[in-house]
Amino acid sequence: MFPPLNEQLDLIKRGAAEIIPEGELAQKIERSIKKNTPLNIKLGCDPSRPDLHLGHSVVLRKLRQFQDIGHTAILIVGDFTGMIGDPSGRNKSRPPMTLQETRQNGETYFQQASKILSPKNLRIVYNSEWLGKMSFEEVIKLASKYTVARMLERDDFEKRYHTEEPISVHEFLYPLAQAMDSVAIQADVELGGTDQKFNLLVGRDIQREYNIEPQVILTMPLLVGTDGVEKMSKSLGNYIAITDTPDEMYGKTLSIPDSLIYDYFVLTTNVQESDLKNIKRELGSKSVNPRDLKRKLAREIVALYHSHEAAVQAEENFDRVFIRKEVPEEIEEVTLTNSGSQLTVFQLLVNIGAAKSNNEARRLVNQGGVVIDGSKVVDPNTPINLSAPLILKVGKRKFYKVRQ
Repeated sequence: MFPPLNEQLDLIKRGAAEIIPEGELAQKIERSIKKNTPLNIKLGCDPSRPDLHLGHSVVLRKLRQFQDIGHTAILIVGDFTGMIGDPSGRNKSRPPMTLQETRQNGETYFQQASKILSPKNLRIVYNSEWLGKMSFEEVIKLASKYTVARMLERDDFEKRYHTEEPISVHEFLYPLAQAMDSVAIQADVELGGTDQKFNLLVGRDIQREYNIEPQVILTMPLLVGTDGVEKMSKSLGNYIAITDTPDEMYGKTLSIPDSLIYDYFVLTTNVQESDLKNIKRELGSKSVNPRDLKRKLAREIVALYHSHEAAVQAEENFDRVFIRKEVPEEIEEVTLTNSGSQLTVFQLLVNIGAAKSNNEARRLVNQGGVVIDGSKVVDPNTPINLSAPLILKVGKRKFYKVRQ
């Protein structure tokens, strides 16, 4: 049994940026209820980015919501399209990957996505199963169903064309290949970020060409990272990884600007609608310190990916280190051998793996990010006496007990 139409739509619309067209979605759901048949909800995963963060979780959580109301989630691992590379948001062609690389990354993606998705009504498929079998004749026929003019309506292609940045012909095949995924699984709904809107609309057009009822597309906002400026990205360092430890997840969440608190509650937690209204009202009236709401947000996020107990402990650890200025209860111990009686600070950082290079070690010191036994280090060439154990703090959250 499926929930009533209005209940399904309320959940589906939560946090969504756009549903195209919403009327068709309602018709599909009504037919699904009448026939007691689940809809096929499609999400393609890009195997070039196997490390997932909360930005990726936004659309994965929407897929889980469809599962929770009884529909079938179809996660398409783009092992074949990964060899083309999604040009979305790109100002140049992405280097191609091998099929083996895309398969390996796809497995890593699913392992992390399983923290969010339910295994009950989930199908996982690799698009090489159908795309890899297409003949050159079939590819030509597919390409004939879409025009270059339509492709150049896409923002990133249009910008690259006008700035005379190269656009390889194979990049035009990416949205067509993604559309063939929708044909192959007969998708009723396809999910994606707002940057995927063009690709998803191509899917509707190509489904019509193959006499399949076009999918409804649902786009989700791109989550702004902890810096409050750019979309969350591992390369920018403004991310909260799904695999972060409870302490890292809690601390990073507290670092977001106040302006993002409500969006994070909506897009990354399971907080009820009534609570969301209260949070919005409290933020607007300033009746509650935003810091307190941020702490609640951090607990909610940690509990989702770890446990309630882990969230409570992470908060206690944070307070111990950053409010009471104490050393964490659990601290990594490092024993140095054959190092002599003295090292410079930057040598120590590199030796224990706290910095990847001498330059990075010096930069950490120069930025004030290295503290030894409670005292900030100002000179990377400061010698260290290891005749007695010392407590080393690197950055905001890394602690080491170093002994010889």
